[in-house]
Amino acid sequence: MRRGGRSAVAVRNAQRARPVDVRDLRRAVQATLREEGIEEPVEVSVILVDDTAIRALNRAYLGRDEPTDVLAFPQSGPHGDRRLLGDVVISVERAAVQARAAGWSLQDELVLLAVHGTLHLLGYEDETSSDRARMWKRQRVILEALRSRRRPRTPSVP
Repeated sequence: MRRGGRSAVAVRNAQRARPVDVRDLRRAVQATLREEGIEEPVEVSVILVDDTAIRALNRAYLGRDEPTDVLAFPQSGPHGDRRLLGDVVISVERAAVQARAAGWSLQDELVLLAVHGTLHLLGYEDETSSDRARMWKRQRVILEALRSRRRPRTPSVP
């Protein structure tokens, strides 16, 4: 676990099929918190899984019996000296399919999904077209901020 300011971001790779640089995902979550103006100390966990695991979570919590790319589980309440913001679960298997279709790397897709999931933890929704437009606009801003800081290959569109 790394601390960004007083916030903490933990990334756990629970799949072994594809290599992932978890540092990029940690930075993506930290950038999202920074760009969204989160100043209080929070804790976010990112868990990387396969399609089987995310399908089980999707079925159990949302009643959808299918794999998805990312799920966000907001939480609230204190966790030591931080507020527990929640968990982001990403299917690396699904991300690989989407990355191929988009024409960019798996790592870039995972960064995008980490930003997307963190925005969900912060209350953004994407069920309606207006909510989706608002959320994706924020994603673009955050991805641009990430790109300008370190990663010139970070995607700029969802």
